[in-house]
Amino acid sequence: MPPTSPPRTQGYRIGEAAERSGVSTANIRYYEKERLMLPQARGDNSYRSYSDADVHRLRFIRLCRAMDMSLDEVRTLLALDLRSKSDCERACITLDAHLGHVRERLAELRSLEKDLLALRDSCDGSDAECHIIEGLHQRADREAPGGGLPRARSTRHV
Repeated sequence: MPPTSPPRTQGYRIGEAAERSGVSTANIRYYEKERLMLPQARGDNSYRSYSDADVHRLRFIRLCRAMDMSLDEVRTLLALDLRSKSDCERACITLDAHLGHVRERLAELRSLEKDLLALRDSCDGSDAECHIIEGLHQRADREAPGGGLPRARSTRHV
């Protein structure tokens, strides 16, 4: 087992924090703007300085975002104390709400898959015209404003 390095007394520059956390510098700046990250100390050279705790926080944010959590969900989880019973309940509520969003998205994706399979099954490539392209053109005409079909609405929460 390799020895762990002691906590760094001097902060990391944004590029180093990005490398250590796996979060791009652009996203770090964005998370600061969105107040997921606390304002960073700046050295005499006006560079941002990040601590080991900041790097951990960035990893936590990256993990939550990889789970498709919204910024508000991440913000809620970041504000919770892992030792508080009431915060545990809030974490469960937040995760349950996110599971609901994921289940909605899965239902949308299943519907999309069914639609795409039906479109794919409309053409085997043996006719003079491609029924897939023809079907897409017909749908584009039907979905024109006033064409009768409602616009697909996105229910993504992020």
